[in-house]
Amino acid sequence: MHLFEENIKNLGLNIPNLPKALANYIPYKIVGKTMYISGQAPVKNGELIYKGKVGSDITTEDGIEAAKLCVINIIAAVKTGIEGDWYKLDSFVKLTGYVNCQDNFTDQPKIINGAFDMLVDIFGDQGRHTRVAVGSNA
Repeated sequence: MHLFEENIKNLGLNIPNLPKALANYIPYKIVGKTMYISGQAPVKNGELIYKGKVGSDITTEDGIEAAKLCVINIIAAVKTGIEGDWYKLDSFVKLTGYVNCQDNFTDQPKIINGAFDMLVDIFGDQGRHTRVAVGSNA
C-alpha cells in the first residue's frame, strides 16, 4: 500500500469515486504534466451537504467540515486523473479556497487552513502548496 493510502486510512478518511460535475464542465483537465481541477462543492454521495453562508446559516466549524469535504473531492479528482498511481503525483502547486460567507465574516483563512492542512497530513511535503482564501457571496 502506498504511503498516501496508508495516511488516508490512518486519518479515517474515505476517498470516494470522483463526484459528477454539477454543470457543463469537466472535473479536471491534464495539460502536459499539470492537472487543473475544477472548483469543488461540499458534496457527498451526490448530495450537497452544507448549504448557506458561514456566519449566518452555518457555523465556522461547519464551514471547516464543508471545506474538508471539498478537499476530499479534490483528492478524488487527483486520484482519478493519475489513475490511482500516486507515484505520478509530484506536488500540489496552488489552491484557492472560496468561502460562501456573510459580508462581515473575516475567518476565511481559518476555514481554508482547517481543510488544506489535510493535504500535508496525507501527502507530506508534496501536499505543501501556495494558497488563497477568499470570501464569496455565491
